Amino acid sequence: MLKQEIAAALEVAFSQHGFAEPSVAKLQKLSGVSLRTLYKYYPSKQSMIIAALEYRHNRYINFLLNNAPAPGSEAILHMFDQLKLWMQEFAPNGCLSINALSAFPEDEVISSAVQNHKKAVKQLLGEQSLNQSVATTLFLLHEGVSSAWPVMGDDAVLSAKQSILQLI
Repeated sequence: MLKQEIAAALEVAFSQHGFAEPSVAKLQKLSGVSLRTLYKYYPSKQSMIIAALEYRHNRYINFLLNNAPAPGSEAILHMFDQLKLWMQEFAPNGCLSINALSAFPEDEVISSAVQNHKKAVKQLLGEQSLNQSVATTLFLLHEGVSSAWPVMGDDAVLSAKQSILQLI
């Protein structure tokens, strides 16, 4: 349980402070555990980033599906409503995974974690739409909202939902 609590604290720390700025000492303070305990579970900053990204991934997928209707067009529209809430509450500066990739573009482990997250989101969109042939388009709309959110806010979701209604 402590390992998950540390991962949750690391997710918040990276979300609030970015990936380049916080030192391991700062991450230790923000996680609320001793440096020894932090290193016991996550022996490098890279492993701390991966833990935060994996924790965030699970939380995000569950958030998207919270109170979702049965798969179909309503489920997709619901997911984009959930995306709007997520961006407002948890990601006002954009996607944490993309921010991690931007901070460490040459890191293969971080790149792999981000790719796995994005593949899972795309697969979920295909499953929830009941039409895998539109999964890529839905995924691009999802990613567009995440990227445009800091500049466009609610308008990004509104525009994506209008496109979805024409698509499905």
